[in-house]
Amino acid sequence: MSDLAPETRPESVSVREFFDSFRDMLQMELLAGADGLDNVISEKSINRPALAVTGYFKEFANRRLQLFGAGEMAYLADQPDSVREKLLDDVFSKKVPAVVVSRGLQVDALLKRLADKHHVPIIRTQLKSKDFSAEATVLLEEKFAPRTNLHATLVDIRGVGVLLRGASGVGKSECALALIERGHSLVADDFVIVTLIGDRELQGTSKELNRGYMECRGIGIINIASIFGVRSVRREKRVDLVVTFVLWQPGMDEERSGLEVETFEILGRKVPHMTIPVRPGRDMARLVEVAAMVQALRGMGHDSAKEFSDRLIQHMSRGDQNKA
Repeated sequence: MSDLAPETRPESVSVREFFDSFRDMLQMELLAGADGLDNVISEKSINRPALAVTGYFKEFANRRLQLFGAGEMAYLADQPDSVREKLLDDVFSKKVPAVVVSRGLQVDALLKRLADKHHVPIIRTQLKSKDFSAEATVLLEEKFAPRTNLHATLVDIRGVGVLLRGASGVGKSECALALIERGHSLVADDFVIVTLIGDRELQGTSKELNRGYMECRGIGIINIASIFGVRSVRREKRVDLVVTFVLWQPGMDEERSGLEVETFEILGRKVPHMTIPVRPGRDMARLVEVAAMVQALRGMGHDSAKEFSDRLIQHMSRGDQNKA
């Protein structure tokens, strides 16, 4: 059963998307060049155009956001208006996506006029240059990160992100609802967006439209936060464990010892995986809750199945010695 959508990797992010998504977080305001908000940022790094503002453009990273800090602004302020206009005109003609001015520095009428002329947004942030650069690079990396969509439900069980998957109608949402009733949190129901952050961590979230809502067969759409409180909903969570529900059938092969650790691959990363048969009378929420705790213990270096196997081997060894 494959419920993974094809991997997507955004090749660009519009200035509008960047500004709207992180305006408050990065303390940004738009000063000029609003016609250029649909310009695209094609690289996730931030460029300090110290050489470019002096007229040197060899190896100029024009596809990145351009960050004007105190140094760039001071240099431009020291130039005569005619020279400053020529320098800025040359920078903007390279089709840069946008210019960010740090530290809340003053932006004069000439810079705004040229930005409007070339359709280059001028954005001012109250953050220092190094702080903006560090934060924006991380946020852009998330925007450019590979992602995929899964038909599944993601819940946070005591800090362990558990992805519930299985055929439609197998009981994923009902299990998640029982877990929420026990104090755990919903991240996404039915449709999970998984992003690979920094090539090492899988992070799951939901669409903005249906965040905090669940579909329960026979009841309909319910608002989780309204019923169970705001703490019952999380915006995003790392995917630590995948649990697949399968309908139980007589004679099917079931894991009994837990010594064989399965994995499930998402965006090239292998995630611990458990398969749990569904049959009448089984408390699926309790089983998933225990599976999450087992995974948490494994993450701390405690594997119950292996510990028991080692004890059993020691016991058998002592028995053989006694016989000898």
